[in-house]
Amino acid sequence: MQLYSNIIKPLFDSLVALVALLLLSPLFIFLTIFLYWANDGKPFFRQPRPGKNGRVFRVVKFKTMNDKRGSDGQLLPDEARLTPVGKFVRKTSLDEIPQLLNVLKGDMSLVGPRPLLVEYLPLYNEEQRKRHDVRPGITGWAQVNGRNAISWREKFAYDVWYVDNISLLLDLKILWMTVLKVIQSEGVNSASSATMERFTGNDAY
Repeated sequence: MQLYSNIIKPLFDSLVALVALLLLSPLFIFLTIFLYWANDGKPFFRQPRPGKNGRVFRVVKFKTMNDKRGSDGQLLPDEARLTPVGKFVRKTSLDEIPQLLNVLKGDMSLVGPRPLLVEYLPLYNEEQRKRHDVRPGITGWAQVNGRNAISWREKFAYDVWYVDNISLLLDLKILWMTVLKVIQSEGVNSASSATMERFTGNDAY
């Protein structure tokens, strides 16, 4: 497992990410221009996220929500800020394409636990913290088993299981299942929100 995780997997990630970016470059350019127009000159969403061993990096995605705020100056709920074009981009998972740049930089992998918010780091229990033993991924075992439609408890259980069972065959299986899930648009939203509800630390194992 160490040989695969430390040598083979990073090389595989870099090669596939480079080829994917080249093949998707026309779509990448089109979406950048379109979202630049749709989001007032802001086609990308950048945010600090914890990676392997909790090291923080800046994840980049296509921007799917506007920055509208309420009378109190706070951002409106996600479902109120999700634009029509953003909803389509999110539903088709096209918003994830720029993360291929994160893969090339070595911050992310093609497959691994999704990079969550930095503020969640102190909320994990010892078991949940294992998800940071590997690089975060564009897709992962939790994503192909429910994505945002499953609870935090289930999501972390899938993440930890992946870390304990990482292998080339498992990664290939997840990549294939991801393609099928994207085509079917499964699990994009949670049961009660346009995105996933925030983790509060109360849903531990």
